Amino acid sequence: MTETMEDRKNPIELAPWDAPQAPPAHHDAPHDDGHHDPHYLPEPCQHTVEVAKDFKAETAIPEEELERLTMDIIAAMKTVYDPEIPIDIYELGLIYRVDINDNREVDIDMTLTAPGCPVAGDMPAWVESAVSAVPGVNVARVKMVFMPPWDPSRMSDEARIALNMF
Repeated sequence: MTETMEDRKNPIELAPWDAPQAPPAHHDAPHDDGHHDPHYLPEPCQHTVEVAKDFKAETAIPEEELERLTMDIIAAMKTVYDPEIPIDIYELGLIYRVDINDNREVDIDMTLTAPGCPVAGDMPAWVESAVSAVPGVNVARVKMVFMPPWDPSRMSDEARIALNMF
């Protein structure tokens, strides 16, 4: 049998120690009664808000709706944490691209801090799940990319402060 390009796209078989793991606990905000809200979305940092405001593209989605959707998607991604690092994936700089099309389908390119990350097979599903839960998102798709490779310069100042990297 000859190998085709589609055959090459199949994921590499995982080693036993790469088996799926439970996702990390989300950092939910407590209600006044002390219970946690699983739908809590943290506020994006000021830099994120400014960058999102500067981004303008032609779309059938009204500008106000697109801005709300963008902020909610970012907030949803900020609920997903690398289990080995106490920083969310957005502030770590693992999200390379977010594209919202006119059908409210969200395509995300993300990477990992290292290709051999133990949650490599699980983290894209965590991100898809978090973003799919955002009101107004019809579909979320996550593509794992490794070019360009991640390095600490991609982290936000917030992440650097949390990791004492200044």
